[in-house]
Amino acid sequence: MATINNRQLFFQHLAQTSDKPIGIEVATANGIYIHDVDGKAFIDMISGFSVCNIGHSHPAVVHAIKEQVDKYMHVIVYGEFVQAPQVQYAKAITAVLPENLNAVYFTNSGAEATEGAMKLAKRVTGRTKIVSFKGAYHGSTQGALSVMGDEYFKNAFRPLLPDILQLRYNNLDDIELIDDTVACVLVELVQAETGITPANKEWVEALKKKCDSLCALLIVDEIQSGFGRTGTLFAFEQYGIIPDVLLVGKALGGGLPLGAFIASTKMMSALTENPVLGHITTFGGNPVSCAAGLAALTVLYNSGWIEAVKEKENYLLTHLHHPAILHRNHCGLWMSLQFESAELTKKIAAACIENGIITDWFLFAEDRIRIAPPLCITIDEIIVAIEKIISSIHQASSK
Repeated sequence: MATINNRQLFFQHLAQTSDKPIGIEVATANGIYIHDVDGKAFIDMISGFSVCNIGHSHPAVVHAIKEQVDKYMHVIVYGEFVQAPQVQYAKAITAVLPENLNAVYFTNSGAEATEGAMKLAKRVTGRTKIVSFKGAYHGSTQGALSVMGDEYFKNAFRPLLPDILQLRYNNLDDIELIDDTVACVLVELVQAETGITPANKEWVEALKKKCDSLCALLIVDEIQSGFGRTGTLFAFEQYGIIPDVLLVGKALGGGLPLGAFIASTKMMSALTENPVLGHITTFGGNPVSCAAGLAALTVLYNSGWIEAVKEKENYLLTHLHHPAILHRNHCGLWMSLQFESAELTKKIAAACIENGIITDWFLFAEDRIRIAPPLCITIDEIIVAIEKIISSIHQASSK
């Protein structure tokens, strides 16, 4: 009987999310590189969608994982036992955040962080209305989907949560539609899936002022933008505002599954009564994930990579040019390249894969290519990546 290989098993037994997955069969991943089973090296220019900010399989993270696995893995549902990895990571994260962000609720993912924060806002304010923005992406679970800012991805799953108000991003006039029935405003300071769209500082300041005046919570989603991606540890540092609730995920776990919503101890106490166990999760804050995350945060802080983001961003802006690129959005080591059509963009992405560059397009901007390498990428490695990307653009646009 013929042996079924992993590629065949992939299509046979794993649920698919598209009809044309990238399909690289991974053997190893280290630093900025992913190697397939045939030994081909790929430069990861999307960092596992901003998960691998310090690169793949950093030795310090691998060591922390192995050390924690030798002690214990899952022991009980989240929140019942004192577990050193959770405690120490929460301490480390809150130490680099404003004073009001001093209580961490660890989850499994960014989407679950969104869900928990929405519940927290309803519980704290006693209100039900949630404001989000067109073009927003906060996850794909039903609550997070309800505040997503793109109708194409929502329509097949209605009815979704009621009492959702969607406003225009970066529009000052729409802020006036926020009233005292609003529990929270949920915002990305850099919209990821529209192709890296930064918020205007004036708009963010007005949004914060409006929320404060109405005692509505401002929930800032830094699931993709966090941990150095934009050139500061968190993007909100560049806007002169402090969130009431901060959402993190992606790079939070150093490559392992982890998310969190972070608020004040006083706010978080609302989840302990009426009802007790106001938000619960079995695997949230897994001790191995927390150990990995703490190691990754330590590496990031000691590496100087965040401080080097601006230099690398400028290098990409100076040297990544091609006549087919119509426009570039950027914020730190996070960029989109716009082309004349989604069809051309997908051809370019395919050519990049062929030439050893991993990239992809955006959920709400299929005419744009994503550039988001690990922060550890060097200028010499950027030079190689640029050459391959330009070659791929030329190859695809010449067909």
